Amino acid sequence: MKRKEQMDQLRDMSVEELRDQADALKESLFRLKFRKTLGVGETVGDIRREKKTLARVYTLIQQKEEKTK
Repeated sequence: MKRKEQMDQLRDMSVEELRDQADALKESLFRLKFRKTLGVGETVGDIRREKKTLARVYTLIQQKEEKTK
């Protein structure tokens, strides 16, 4: 998925949905790191992508919470 499409999809989510997305990304990141430790496949690029997406989700959560205050 392209970054712009992904950002549009994330912006349409509510704060609760973003929190659920963050939890899913954290779990995915854990699994990727575990696979990297085991030496299964090439996961460095995947880890980087997941970390960036997680940071975007946290940023959107923060922005949406500031709007509601």
